[in-house]
Amino acid sequence: MSMIRDLRAAVRPSLRKDGTPYSAAASSSSGYAYDATRDAASAVVDCAVYRDGRRLECADALSPHEAMLEVRRQGGFAWIGLHEPTEGEFAGIAAEFGLHPLAVEDAVHAHQRPKLERYDDTLFTVFKTIHYVEHEELTATSEVVETGEVMCFTGRDFFITVRHGGHGSLRALRRRLQEDPELLAKGPSAVLHTIADHVVDGYLAVADAMQDDIDEVETEVFSAPSKGKGTARGVDAGRIYQLKREVLEFKRAVSPLLRPMLLLSERPMRLVDPDIQKYFRDVADHLTRVQEQVVGFDELLNSILQANLAQAAVAQNEDMRKITSWAAIIAVPTAVCGVYGMNFDHMPELHWRFGYPMVLALIGGVCFAIHRTLKRNGWL
Repeated sequence: MSMIRDLRAAVRPSLRKDGTPYSAAASSSSGYAYDATRDAASAVVDCAVYRDGRRLECADALSPHEAMLEVRRQGGFAWIGLHEPTEGEFAGIAAEFGLHPLAVEDAVHAHQRPKLERYDDTLFTVFKTIHYVEHEELTATSEVVETGEVMCFTGRDFFITVRHGGHGSLRALRRRLQEDPELLAKGPSAVLHTIADHVVDGYLAVADAMQDDIDEVETEVFSAPSKGKGTARGVDAGRIYQLKREVLEFKRAVSPLLRPMLLLSERPMRLVDPDIQKYFRDVADHLTRVQEQVVGFDELLNSILQANLAQAAVAQNEDMRKITSWAAIIAVPTAVCGVYGMNFDHMPELHWRFGYPMVLALIGGVCFAIHRTLKRNGWL
């Protein structure tokens, strides 16, 4: 709440010593309207002005405040990209663009659900980015996906992205979009669509990679066991459970985003160009496909996990049958030797020369017969 109070105070007009407001003109020495904007320089990845779909060459070295002055004088829109800004670094920009304190707080602290919110003349959108972690072998501790976040503030003449996480850079996307002036001329909503499409395309790639991991585990669980290794005992249930946890993390990024994409594609919004709104339908379709895949992954892993546990129970049952079979075989010599070990005078064939070999042969014969019977019945 202290951050919200600070932001509200920053939005109030601030006066210089000569009585002129800071918002009226930029300092000739620094070029920033707010001291906090100067602090934001360390978090700003890129700041540019676009007019008629093209990036202005003279705008490459502008601060966010100078970019907005240029936009308000000549038109176009400003696109400002930030990476993990602190409260102090973002406070000046929030004041400059009139961003709502609640949205700013979400953007700074991250760890938000994918969502779409409207604050006055600004759309605040949260995307979860997903990165597939390459690994040679899936283990019980393997990290399959890494998550990040991209928060987007869409206004009439500005677009601000706040990125969290070590992946999901938007530099390549910005360059690709600059190569399509016709689309970029549609304004900030075109950038919002491009980012949404980029994020969802990343979901599709991750889903395909995770499909390979799930297929590998499924094959190991249901494949014929190697000779002498029992039934599927080489498959660790921890690997399946870890993969299921990663799928759940993926699901948390995909499912909440479907409703915002449907809203952007179906409900008219002043900040979204009607021509761009049509493209959001394609993004929503792709997102629906990914969601169906993720739900299918979750259900399939449930089945694989249950099958693996059932196979483990079968293997344990087989072990118990083998132990019982050998115990039955060993019981025969144990019983005979136990009888002959008693201290009696009148024992069968006690003084016969061939009595000892006969008893050993009898024990061997009975044990062999029991072994053959148990093996025929599948116990050994």
